[in-house]
Amino acid sequence: MDYLYIFFAVAIFIAVVLLIEGIYVTWNTSRGPDAKRIARRLQVMSAGSHARQADVSILKKRLLSESPGIQRLLLQVPRIHRLDRLLEQSGTKLNVAQFCLLSLGCGAATLALLSLTQVPALVTLALSIAALCIPWLSLIGKKRKRLAKIEGQLPDALDLMSRAMRAGHALPSAIKMVSEEMPEPLADEFRIVFDEVNYGISMQEALKNMAARVPGTDVGYFVVAVLIQRETGGNLTELLHNIATIVRERLKLFGQIKVFSAEGRLSAWILGLMPFGMAAVLQLVNPGFMSLLWSDPAGQQMLGCMAVLMVLGVFWMRKLIRIRM
Repeated sequence: MDYLYIFFAVAIFIAVVLLIEGIYVTWNTSRGPDAKRIARRLQVMSAGSHARQADVSILKKRLLSESPGIQRLLLQVPRIHRLDRLLEQSGTKLNVAQFCLLSLGCGAATLALLSLTQVPALVTLALSIAALCIPWLSLIGKKRKRLAKIEGQLPDALDLMSRAMRAGHALPSAIKMVSEEMPEPLADEFRIVFDEVNYGISMQEALKNMAARVPGTDVGYFVVAVLIQRETGGNLTELLHNIATIVRERLKLFGQIKVFSAEGRLSAWILGLMPFGMAAVLQLVNPGFMSLLWSDPAGQQMLGCMAVLMVLGVFWMRKLIRIRM
C-alpha cells in the first residue's frame, strides 16, 4: 500500500512538472522574449517600403494599431504612414495609435490640471497645445539621436565589411558580420537587410529599404555606391574603404564646426529662455504687476507681438548657427 501511494505521488509530481513545463514552453513560444524579438523584426522589416508594397508582397505590413477597427480608421488619415515612418526611424516601440493616444493624453491632462487653477483661458489653451506637441518633439529628438548614432557607427561598419570582403567573404556574408559584430542601432538595420535577402528580396530592394528607414546622407552614399557597383562592376572592397574614410573625415569636420559654433548656440538658448525666466521671477515677486499683461487689452496685444517676434528671432538664430554639410 505504501509503495502504491509513493508511486501515485511520484506520478502526480511528474505530471504537474510536465504540465508546468508545457505551459511555459507554450507561453515562451508565443509570448517570450525570442518570439517578441522575431515578431518585432518581421514587423519592422516592411516599414521602409510603403511605396513598393504592391511589388513586394513577401514583406509584412506594419500595424498602425492592434485593434482592427482603429487600424482601418487610421488608414483613412492622409499621410499617416509618415508618422509610422517617423516612429520607426526614432526606434520607439509605440505604434501610431499608441503614440496618438499618448499625445492626446498629455494635452488633455494639462488642460484638466490648468482648468482647476486661475490661469487665463488663453494661456491654458496655449499650454495644452504645447503639452500636446511634447511627444512629437521628443520623437523628433529621438530620431535625430538615433540617426546620428548610426552615422557615427557607419565608418567602422564599412571598414569591417571591407576587411571581410578582402578576406574572401561575399557581400551578404559581410552584412551578416556587421549585424553580429557592431552595436545597436546600426546592427539592427544591417540585420534587417540580411533577413530580407534571405527571405527572397533582392539586394537592391533591401538596400533601398534601408535607405528609406535611415534617411541619412552617409547611408545614402553607401547604398548608392553599392547599387552602382552591382550594375557596373568594380572593386567594392576599395570602394567601401574610401566611403568609410570620407564619412569619418566628414564627421570629424562636423565635430569641429560644432565646437566653433558652441558659443552661438549657448547665446541662442540664453536669449530664448531669458524672457520666460524673468517673467516667472516677476510673477513670484509681484503677481499684480504681471497680471496686467493678460488682463489689460494692451497687455494682450504686447504678448502677441512679443510671441511673434520671439518666434522670428528663434528661427533667425537657428538659421545663423546651423551649418548644413
